[in-house]
Amino acid sequence: MSYNRPAFRHPEAQKNDIGYTRKQYEGGISTLCAGCGHDSIVSAIITSFFEMSIPPHHVVKLSGIGCSSKTPAYFLGRSHGFNSVHGRMPSVASGANMANRELIYLGVSGDGDTASIGLGQFAHVVRRNLNMIYIVMNNGCYGLTKGQDSATADKGSKTRKGAPVSFESIDLCELAIQLGAGFVARGFSGDKKQLVPLIKAAISHRGFAFIDVISPCVTFNNAPTSTKSYSWVRDHMEVTNTFDFIPLRQEITTEYPDNTAVPVTLHDGSIIKLFKQEEQHIVTDRKDAIAAIEEARYNELLLTGFLYLNPDSEEFHDINKTVATPLNQLDEKTLCPGNKALAALNESLR
Repeated sequence: MSYNRPAFRHPEAQKNDIGYTRKQYEGGISTLCAGCGHDSIVSAIITSFFEMSIPPHHVVKLSGIGCSSKTPAYFLGRSHGFNSVHGRMPSVASGANMANRELIYLGVSGDGDTASIGLGQFAHVVRRNLNMIYIVMNNGCYGLTKGQDSATADKGSKTRKGAPVSFESIDLCELAIQLGAGFVARGFSGDKKQLVPLIKAAISHRGFAFIDVISPCVTFNNAPTSTKSYSWVRDHMEVTNTFDFIPLRQEITTEYPDNTAVPVTLHDGSIIKLFKQEEQHIVTDRKDAIAAIEEARYNELLLTGFLYLNPDSEEFHDINKTVATPLNQLDEKTLCPGNKALAALNESLR
């Protein structure tokens, strides 16, 4: 089976301002489970870059390990890319950004890759305000290792094992605000009408732009106490060979007006409540932003939309006064200014 898309292009396909069709922003064929919310996020990313007429080769896409970190293969096939090790995407993004600040950096991660093994790196890339878009595809479980709870799974929510989550969850949006992110938003994979504008705004933001996207896992949010669950059937059959089959499921989508709450039923029958803020409501005070998230949590709601914006945010390159020219374009004299320059630098540090 080929994972490459057909090369045929419709001669009358819609083009953006730079003459590119949407197809030129796509990647390979997705190998994720049918109905996975991650595919909806991929579609939103493709739409955002296409409609903003950004050349794909001006983008660097980076990821770690996990279902979410596979997705860069499915969008912007003509962009630069690097798939790092588990939880280490921020440091790779930092190095690439330092080498060439002229490109657009898009980091894609998951709740395990960011909130567990990568939490330390995430904290520092936020506080340094690196100029990048950081999208977390948040499903509350580890999809590549059979659906264990992740650190973002809400306390008290029912797990794949049929027991409520015992530990407090990490709210990545609240954490990002506390650490100094200048742009923080949350979306839902099934609400493309809200998600696309959030991604476009993140692309336009100068500094660290964080978007937490709730993306339900269609495979591992089923309860094993059900006789229709994978684990129950596997435990009650005569084993001749071990294999997994993921049935086709309809993708969860929703659309609802601003300033309202709506319940969304997941594939296992559990319900999450989404609350969409008014479109014009942009919080620029960190204390107010955190208070709004906490109030929503107290009312058992999940706040979506634009959560916080710091209009005076100063990004990493401005803070450190780095050179604007890409490092591979600097000449030898600039890179090696000589002993006098080194001596003057050492003297300034005494």
